[in-house]
Order: sequence, then C-alpha cells, then structure tokens
Amino acid sequence: MKALVANFSKQLTEAIAIGTNAKLTPAKNSISNVLICGLGGSGIGGSIVSQLVDSNATAPINISKGYFIPAYVNENTLVIISSYSGNTEETLNCMELAIAKNAKIVSITSGGKVLAVSKEKNLDVVIVPGGMPPRSCLGYSLTQLFFILGFNKIISNDYKAELETAVKLIDTEEQNIIAEATSVANKLLDKMPVIYATTYNEGIAIRFRQQLNENAKILCWHHIIPEMNHNELVGWTQKNDNLSVVLFLDKDEYSRNLTRVEINKEVIRKYTSNITEIHSKGNSAIEKAIYFIHLGDWVSVILGELRGADLMEVNVINHLKSKLSEI
Repeated sequence: MKALVANFSKQLTEAIAIGTNAKLTPAKNSISNVLICGLGGSGIGGSIVSQLVDSNATAPINISKGYFIPAYVNENTLVIISSYSGNTEETLNCMELAIAKNAKIVSITSGGKVLAVSKEKNLDVVIVPGGMPPRSCLGYSLTQLFFILGFNKIISNDYKAELETAVKLIDTEEQNIIAEATSVANKLLDKMPVIYATTYNEGIAIRFRQQLNENAKILCWHHIIPEMNHNELVGWTQKNDNLSVVLFLDKDEYSRNLTRVEINKEVIRKYTSNITEIHSKGNSAIEKAIYFIHLGDWVSVILGELRGADLMEVNVINHLKSKLSEI
C-alpha cells in the first residue's frame, strides 16, 4: 500500500493518457442530468468530482452509493458506472436499472461483469489497470470522470491542464507531504480522529475517513462546516483529549467559513487540545484536491505502520461479500 501511495502521481499521469485515448461515443439525446454510481474506493471519486465541478457543470450531478437509481433517470441521463473490480453487486444492479431506462451509460472498470455487460450491450467503457485494491486506484477513476464529463460537454476542458499541473505539484511537494503526513499521523496515534472540512471539500474528508478505516484500521468520523455549526458543535461539552481534530482548510476559502473555523476552534479547544490544520496547496480546485488526497493517503499508511496494522488486509469486507454470495 505504501508503494501504491508513493506512485500516485505516476498513476495520475497514466490515467490522463487513458482518458485522452478513451473511445467514447456521443449521446444520442441531450444530457439533462448526470448520475455517478459507485461505492467505496470506486465511488469516492464521484463525490469529490461532483463537488469540484459544481460551480461550472452544465447539468446537475448526483451520486448513487447503493443498489438503486433515482426515478428521474431516463434517456436524457448520463449514468457513469464506476466499479474497479467490475463485480460490485450494488453498482451492477444500478447498471441494469439504467440500461432498462435507456440512459446513456459509460463505465469505468478494470474488468469483471461491468466490462462483460458493456461489451455485450455495446456501451462505452473506459478500462483501467486491474489487480490493485480499489482504494489505491482513485487516480484512475477520478481522472476518467473528468474526461467523461468533458466529452459529454458537462464541464469545460480546463480539467486536463489542471490535472497535469496537480501531478507536478505533488511531485515537487512529495518530501514535504511525507514530512507533514508523518507529523499528523503521530498526532493521531492512539486518538479518535474527528475530521472537519468545509462544504466543497466533503469528498476529501470522506476519502480521508475511508483511508483511515481501511489502511490504519481505526474508527473516526467527519462533519462539514457550516452544517456542523447547526448541530455537532453543540455536542462539544466534555473534556476528552482522546479526540484529535483534523481540519482540511482551503487557502482560498470563503471568508465567512474562515470566520466560522476560528470560532469553532475556540469552542473545541475547551474540550481537546488536539487540533491539527492541513492547508491546501495549488491554484485550481483540482490541484488543491489532489494535494489533500495525497497527503491524507500518506497519513493513513504512516498511521497504519505506527499502529502495526496490516495496510492491505480487508478480511471483514471479503467476509461480508462471501456471506452475501451465499444468498
């Protein structure tokens, strides 16, 4: 896992080449909405990308992380099926439902049933390299989402240059990223992480939570500013230095949210002394997101090593899938 995290920029570069050369076909009907279907490491890219393009997408983009699709899906919907293995049962069910609705379907997968159905039904499919844990392949799926949305004119074409600049950024910052990640991991050791970010970085916070779950083998939770100012902040009422707050802060954040962050810190400091801020680097939203993702991934593997965890092991997930396959 550590080697896979270290190779993130190479993965992104390869993913850009895959997206550039993807054989996509125009939709027969105008696209009025987009649905991205996927779970876990295959699905988090949809959460992140939908937030990154929210301010300029020409159609609403929603996410499905379950077995079903919304009733509005029809022949004017672009449905993106993201399953790294190609065998995610929830996503396969969404794919079947979308086919029945005559939606425009594009899949991102390394193989499995998704690839087989795509070929059988003559559907667009972008094939990415297989054989790795899905959580380590976000660079592949996230990048293809930009290319698919761009091809279908849902977003502008600026994304490719910004992805390339993001690769240069994390390559340049790699040693600084590892140093900061090591510091953060040490602060989280033997603590319960509480992850906060602002609205358009919720996907980043979720990604970090998931990586701590799977790589470091710990529980944690996340919430979003300003929403948590209307509920969770009231829950900070007891001194607990076993809690360790991590704040993902965009250097170009909206001023009112920055004010909220400062007030939140004043409140939270009364109950825990453990508050760590992670500040973005980069100019575009894509650059900053890639920076956050990479730094968070490093934190998860370094913390896992500090805890003596098996970074690759996900036996309980395999057990769940095995039990489901018996039904």
